[in-house]
Amino acid sequence: MAFVQFSKVSLAFGDRDILKDVSVNLQTGTKAALTGANGAGKTTLIKIMAGLIEPDSGSRIVQKGARVAYLPQSGLTHKGATLMQEADKAFQYGYDIQNEIDEIGEKLKSNPPDSDALVLRHSELMTYLEDSGWHRRSALAESVLLGLGFSREDFDRMTEEFSGGWQMRIALAKTLMQNPDILLLDEPTNYLDIEARTWLEQFLKNFKGGFLLVSHDRYFLDVTINEVYELFNGELKCYPGNFTKYEKVRAVELATLIAAYEKQQQEIAHLQSFIDRFGYKASKAAQAQERQKQLDKMVLIEIPESLKKIKFTFPKAPHAGHLVYRMEGLTKSYDGKRNVIDNLDFTLENGERLVVVGRNGAGKSTLLRIIAGADNDFTGNLIPGAGVKIGYFSQDNAETIKGSQSVLDLVESESPLELVPKARDYLGGFLFRGDDVFKSLDVLSGGEKSRIALLRLLLRPVNLLVLDEPTNHLDMHSKDVLLEALKEFGGTVVFVSHDRGFIEGLATRVLELTPGRARVFPGDYKYYMERLEAEANGEVPAPDSNTTGSGKNAALGKAYSSAQSGGVQNQSAAQSDNQGASQNALSWEESKRIRAEQQKAEKEVARIEKEIAETEAKKGELEAKLSDPSVYSNGEKAKAVQAEISKLAALLDELNAKWESAAEKLM
Repeated sequence: MAFVQFSKVSLAFGDRDILKDVSVNLQTGTKAALTGANGAGKTTLIKIMAGLIEPDSGSRIVQKGARVAYLPQSGLTHKGATLMQEADKAFQYGYDIQNEIDEIGEKLKSNPPDSDALVLRHSELMTYLEDSGWHRRSALAESVLLGLGFSREDFDRMTEEFSGGWQMRIALAKTLMQNPDILLLDEPTNYLDIEARTWLEQFLKNFKGGFLLVSHDRYFLDVTINEVYELFNGELKCYPGNFTKYEKVRAVELATLIAAYEKQQQEIAHLQSFIDRFGYKASKAAQAQERQKQLDKMVLIEIPESLKKIKFTFPKAPHAGHLVYRMEGLTKSYDGKRNVIDNLDFTLENGERLVVVGRNGAGKSTLLRIIAGADNDFTGNLIPGAGVKIGYFSQDNAETIKGSQSVLDLVESESPLELVPKARDYLGGFLFRGDDVFKSLDVLSGGEKSRIALLRLLLRPVNLLVLDEPTNHLDMHSKDVLLEALKEFGGTVVFVSHDRGFIEGLATRVLELTPGRARVFPGDYKYYMERLEAEANGEVPAPDSNTTGSGKNAALGKAYSSAQSGGVQNQSAAQSDNQGASQNALSWEESKRIRAEQQKAEKEVARIEKEIAETEAKKGELEAKLSDPSVYSNGEKAKAVQAEISKLAALLDELNAKWESAAEKLM
């Protein structure tokens, strides 16, 4: 069993202890996550594990022959080779072993005195090489590259042609193809779309070695790991179970810590108050000095940033009509030959939280740019609803953030007046803590600028948020802050994200884009995934994959599947036979009926809720009257008011019963 063992490892930067007597053993079968607040030292620890940084003290022991592969967060680029040639470099270990095998073979020809040892070594190397899968390297390289989103056409492209995000995918592919005994992955999902993340999840589930990874994707961690190492105040502690279990256990464990922290803060405030009041009075100077000594000796309790709860609330969304956007025959091409978006017909309704999904190149970001008004080079009609005010976020927003102004000054200057006092709290929610808020805009990194761009957007009163990868540079805590704010947002949200947990927590409707086709799933993301699985298993019919969504019969393609399979809208070319068209029409009519009933139930619920509120207000006014001396001192008046209150109470019981009945139709 291969292993990498660390014993009592310590490291300090200046007067700050990053690691204090950290011990951990990674071995075959380890499936672990490393977590901790930003700046806790996760990347430093993982680099020590990889042998790239020497600790101040402690030991690192690697079993002889064990291979360790490390993937950093960013910064790797490749050039001078095709994609497949670069991938083959991951198998250098095999070439080295093969060379040693060949050398032993040559030595054995002369029948040396140590031939028995050489034969044994030769056999060991042959077995190791076979077990490593090196002889199947071409198939493995193809499988990994395709799984991470590359196409076969990419195999012969020069690596320098790929963008930064794809460069990191190349690096991840090479790391996985090394088939190491221990994998160390620092934010491996940063540049992956959801399809590539899903593939990586399955790879790690089947991985025979051990791995330790850092990730801010809660869902990804939950399905890949079975233990969590938390780095907190320089100390490392292990928690068995997936990430969600760790969070639950840690929350209970930290309850005592939080109580002690709050008590200590009160004690500090009390001592400091005495010192401030009496420090300069001769009669109290001795007592003040004694309290100052108590403060100086106090061991301060620290709690993780994630426990310092920050709640963000959007400015009230301006009123908008029921229909936010209508798209008719929307078509977009970059080269005039291939349509990225092909004849899209779609209606966006007020209050929806629509996630746009699809593989890289399917047109997700393109569609968001069109909706946001950032791209007007398309054909077809894009018709906005009444009163629509758009806020648009993309990674490109970061490029506009520059100047000598501080982060805090910028946010305060752009905040509504009522939010200015909370500016530092909001910045904390987006990872700008302590002196970070005084940084000049010109010195911010790309990730920091993206976070500022997102925060600026969330401060403006809009009713349609168009968000392209809003969580890319956020940690889990910041994602949670953003998610809760978006769930309470009173307007409409259209977004693209590769974070499955974020999607599942927010989306109420799914628009799937594939080449030449779009499908709408009127349900959450979990339903969408279940539907795809049912189609893959043949439990429900999948649409014709060759349909294009164009042509004079495209209108017939706007059909929902049967009510039993959940009402998936499939915008594709009409079936050539009349029977197929008839079935589509029936599905459409059935879905239309269901939708109409849903809208009727929603209106009924809203009407009853309004009547309940009005009745409760009247009842409250009458109850207030009973406290008026001119009423309660007059028996007849009091009796009349009480009778009215009783009538309203009975009416409320009736209205609540009606509300429950109407609300059940929405479930």
